[in-house]
Amino acid sequence: MWRIFMLVCMAGAMQAHWGNAFAAPQREGAQANASAAPMAQWPLTPFAPPWGKPPSPRIALVIGNGAYGADRADRADRADRNDAQADALRKNAPRDAEAMRDRLKALGFDVVMRTNATPQQMRQAIGEFHERLRAGGVGLFYFAGHGMRIGAQTMLIPAGLDARLPAAVFSNAIELNTVLQAMRAPRDGKFNLVILDTCLNNPFSADVTGDASALPDHTVVAYATAPGGFAADGARHGVYTNAWLHALDSAASQPLANLLQRVAAQVRDATGGEQAPWLAASLPQSFFMADAASAAWDNPVVTLHSRGILPKDSSEQYEITFWDSIKDSNYPADYEAYLKAYPNGRFATLAHARIDRLRAAGASTAPSVPTPAASSVTPAHQTPAPQTARPTPPPTAPAPKPTASAAPPATPPAAAVAQKPVTHAPVAGESRDCATCPIMIAVPAGSFSMGSSTDDPSEKPVHHVSIGAPFAIGKYEVTVEQWNACVAANACQKLTPESNTNKAAPARDLSWDDAQQYVKWLSKSTGKPYRLPTEAEWEYADRGGTTTAYWWGEQMRKGNANCKDCGDPWHKEGPETAGSFAPNPLGLYDMNGSVWEWTADCWHNSYQGAPADGHAWETPGCDMRVIRGGSWREGGGYMLSATRFKYSSGVRQSQDGFRVVKDLK
Repeated sequence: MWRIFMLVCMAGAMQAHWGNAFAAPQREGAQANASAAPMAQWPLTPFAPPWGKPPSPRIALVIGNGAYGADRADRADRADRNDAQADALRKNAPRDAEAMRDRLKALGFDVVMRTNATPQQMRQAIGEFHERLRAGGVGLFYFAGHGMRIGAQTMLIPAGLDARLPAAVFSNAIELNTVLQAMRAPRDGKFNLVILDTCLNNPFSADVTGDASALPDHTVVAYATAPGGFAADGARHGVYTNAWLHALDSAASQPLANLLQRVAAQVRDATGGEQAPWLAASLPQSFFMADAASAAWDNPVVTLHSRGILPKDSSEQYEITFWDSIKDSNYPADYEAYLKAYPNGRFATLAHARIDRLRAAGASTAPSVPTPAASSVTPAHQTPAPQTARPTPPPTAPAPKPTASAAPPATPPAAAVAQKPVTHAPVAGESRDCATCPIMIAVPAGSFSMGSSTDDPSEKPVHHVSIGAPFAIGKYEVTVEQWNACVAANACQKLTPESNTNKAAPARDLSWDDAQQYVKWLSKSTGKPYRLPTEAEWEYADRGGTTTAYWWGEQMRKGNANCKDCGDPWHKEGPETAGSFAPNPLGLYDMNGSVWEWTADCWHNSYQGAPADGHAWETPGCDMRVIRGGSWREGGGYMLSATRFKYSSGVRQSQDGFRVVKDLK
């Protein structure tokens, strides 16, 4: 998993040296369904100078991550390693990236490089890479750092993560498929090369590689090691990267097949045959055999079991570590994350049982509440005041934030208000497109300052956003009754019954994918353009023209949100009936508390580079989506207007629901 110093992988020291060539082992069947495009049109020498013809674009994304959260703990666990060796480990991957960048630039590549990149920085770089590839030509992705396989997913680990904390890694790591998706689009002169210098279980194992659709066409993935093997480091570079640097320096004009064979030979020679590079490709096998017909293709797979993350560091052991980290949790989301990683894992039955038990304990019927009231204002163009500092949320299901310091309100708390039944006719200024459709409130175009100046980096920097066109947003979150109308039309899946007993409460235990099914059905059935709100639209509507920490002021005040310290009614088992608390200045209920609300945007760890026009911030192949507003299970510190969090788009979680937006034309 780790690409680690050789002393961790093998007993004794290693010194790199070069000798006779060995061919990289080629997995049979990796090319079984290769593209039928004419090979003569392909750049079989992707690094060669373009003699006598206009050069094709050559775009590379190079990432080297060495600063991992586990390093300090690893030093304590490995008394036989001195500080100099530990420092070399941290420095090798960034050095590898820098050297590869310099070599590729010398060969005419336009290079995007990141070192010690966070999850957000990796996603941004992949998005930039995707855009640049539109010009056509050769696309090359290089990664040096940690890699691992969790269940059926291959993860490239951003800097700062501790690989011994599976839930955190699962939530923040970058899937290899995200990179491959960015390289998949058709383009002129297309050829993709992926080079991974990392300890990594086979990402295209026998149950996946046989399907050539796992790789984009015209693609070669070159791994530093065979499935289950290790990737070693030398004094300054990874052994695999060092071999590539030598090959590109001395033989860049040779066919790619020859370069791969040369690299594999040097790696095997340097490690005494213990490290065997490996290939997966969507090309005909003849491409690799043409210049290496007499080479040996029967190199054995090396399997070493001590690579620095876990005592035995097998997939089985890592699964056990994952389970041990969540087994006492009271949050269904933690068990759902485990099941996504290990759908057929050894603890899958127990995980399902825990989820069922927690949901059964949460089933309840909400009490009746008083009569509603509403108000409405137009958003103002102002800057938000500084907000109460609060810690960054954890990587798993959100834990309650500390309650913001509460001062006695200057005026009495707003009276609690009840939901208007979903069948009730909309009042003046509201609309509804069908009897079971959400009631919508129009929001005018305008501008505002988004984010906060707290110590939560995900809410920074505060930035000016202009909403260029009016839109309508749901007065309430989508309720159980409204969702059931989609179920009755066979367009949505049934809700989890124990979590959705109150038809007037917000529908919950829904994924982002589920919400997309609902808005697709609603748009088709009404002929109107419904969708999820963008994150900017959501905060614009939540603030309702206010610039304070909460939409109701600078201090926490009861009666304005459904959270565990926001006042009665409150029940730990689930959210209250929609509309049980005061509306915000636009007349919107439950924007804060009740359930987390899905937005259209991909998750980014900060607002650096965020759109200024209020559109959704997308990233190719993103899985994590933004949720806003907090839920009934959190404290008042989560009710601030700028609070944001993330969740995997395909995972259902008992605190997650949504409200809809409609474009106004």
